[in-house]
Amino acid sequence: MKIKLGVLAVAIPLALTTLTGCGMTDNGSDVPSSGTSTSSAAADEVERVSSDIHDLIGLRGKTSDSRATVTECSGKDPDTYFRILHPWSFSPASSGDLETAMRRLKEALPEHGWKIVEYGPDTSKNKNLSLTADNDVKKVSVHVVQMAKDKPPMLSVDVISGCYQVPDGQKVEHF
Repeated sequence: MKIKLGVLAVAIPLALTTLTGCGMTDNGSDVPSSGTSTSSAAADEVERVSSDIHDLIGLRGKTSDSRATVTECSGKDPDTYFRILHPWSFSPASSGDLETAMRRLKEALPEHGWKIVEYGPDTSKNKNLSLTADNDVKKVSVHVVQMAKDKPPMLSVDVISGCYQVPDGQKVEHF
């Protein structure tokens, strides 16, 4: 399934501005430090987190085929520091399962180390149900939007890491 460009146009800036790791701060920063890693290893880890979230949904459906991407850490050297963003979507086999998918995430995420920091309707004209959760151990956040009025109805999911630093002598690989 292809992700609509309009969804990405809203989702990526939203993820970058609102998913700052609420409750996961290190050293007074809004974004937690995720340690040292190469871009590709960090992307693999964030994609594993996305896969775990997908498994928590526990329903059949179509998942977009998207890869993680490198973004900047605001206010830090872009050659040394980076974040990983993995946007994807899930359309359940039955549109009636959309609410079930969101309810399962709300219930299962806290059981797997996540803290729900926001849950309720968003500010869009559709008042989409949205959920934001942080995982302090993995230094990642997830933002899920239930897009019930889309065709097909889907969950829009953004998983974003804290700030990584590349190993000494290396530069951030952008993809």
